[in-house]
Amino acid sequence: MSTKLLSIGTAVPNGSLQQGRLRDFFASQPGIDSRTRRIITAAFDHSGIDRRHAAIDLLDDNSGQFTDADGKLLQPTTGERNSVYRKQAPLLFATASQQALRRAAMEPDEVTHVITASCTGFFAPGPEFRLVRDLGLRDTVERYHLGFMGCAAAFPALRAAKRICDAMPGAVALVACAELCSLHIRSSEDSEQIVSSAVFADGAAAAVVTSCESRDRTALLEVGAFSTATTSDGEADMDWDIGDSGFDMRLTPEVPRIVGREISGVVGSARGHDRVDAWAVHPGGKAVLDRVQQSLELSDHDMAASRAVLREFGNMSSATVLFILERILADDTLPHGASVFGVAFGPGLTVETAQFTRIGSP
Repeated sequence: MSTKLLSIGTAVPNGSLQQGRLRDFFASQPGIDSRTRRIITAAFDHSGIDRRHAAIDLLDDNSGQFTDADGKLLQPTTGERNSVYRKQAPLLFATASQQALRRAAMEPDEVTHVITASCTGFFAPGPEFRLVRDLGLRDTVERYHLGFMGCAAAFPALRAAKRICDAMPGAVALVACAELCSLHIRSSEDSEQIVSSAVFADGAAAAVVTSCESRDRTALLEVGAFSTATTSDGEADMDWDIGDSGFDMRLTPEVPRIVGREISGVVGSARGHDRVDAWAVHPGGKAVLDRVQQSLELSDHDMAASRAVLREFGNMSSATVLFILERILADDTLPHGASVFGVAFGPGLTVETAQFTRIGSP
C-alpha cells in the first residue's frame, strides 16, 4: 500500500492585473519621491512577472475601500482587510477543491480528512470548516488547518495528508491552500514592502491524496518522502507579522543569498543520489529562482514550470507550488516512473522538500 496524489485543482480571482500598470500605479502614489520611484520601477520590472490575479481591483476599485476616486491607495485597518478575506477566501478554497475532486472522479462523501493552509487571513470556524459545509462533505470529516506557515505550507499540508493516509488505509484527504496576499498591499517607501507589493498575488490550489487501492489506476503521483530544515540564519530576513494596517511582510535582499548558500546542502541531504526528472521550485521571486538554479546547477528546462507560473500568476504564497506541480503533470513527455522533486521556502528561513513519482496522466 502507498499513498497517491490523485489530482490537483487550481483557482484564481477574476481580477487580472498587468504588472506594468501596477508599477505605474504604485509609482504615482502621493508622497513617492524620485528615489522611491526608481526602486518601485526596478522591483516591478525585474520581478519576472507579467500578470497577477487579485481579489481586489486596485486599478479600478469602485468600492472605495482600497483606493479613492483619485486613484490614491488607502490604508484599511487589519480588521477591514480580514473582513474581505473572510468573504472571498472560502470561495477560492471551494473552487480549487471542487476542481480537484472532479478531476479525481471523487464524490464529496468519500473525503475523510480536510487539511487547509493559509497565512493571509484568519477566522473561526475556519477555512477547513467552511470547506466541509460548502462542498457538502460529511460532518464527521476530520479537519485540520495550518495557519501562518507562509509560502512553504503546501508541503507540510501534503506531508500531514500522507501521514494520515499511510496510517489509515482507504483514507481520502483533501488538501487546500488559498491566499489573498493583495489584501495587505500598501503604498510605502520601504524597499522590503515595495518588493512584497511587486511579487505577491492571490490564488488557491487543492489536491486529493489517498491510500485507497481502488484508486491506483487514476492516480497522478506516488507521494514519497518529505524533509524540513531551517537555515543557520534568516529568521529576521523573511517574516510575516500582524500590523494595524494589514499584515507586515519582511523580505530582505538577503533571502536569495541565504537560499543560494543553503539550498544545495538541504536538497542533497533530502534526495541523496536519486535522479530528478522534474523540479517544482517555489518562486519566492526571480532572484530566488536564479540562486536556486545556479546553486543546484539546474537547466533552463528544469526551471521552466516555476518561471512560467511566476510569470503568469506571481507568488501566491502557499498555493504556488501546487500550480507548478499541476503544470509539470500536464507535460505528456514526462514518462511513467519519472521522479519529481519539490522545494519551497517559508519564514524562518525554512526549506521544505517533497518527492513524488509519476504514475499517471491527467
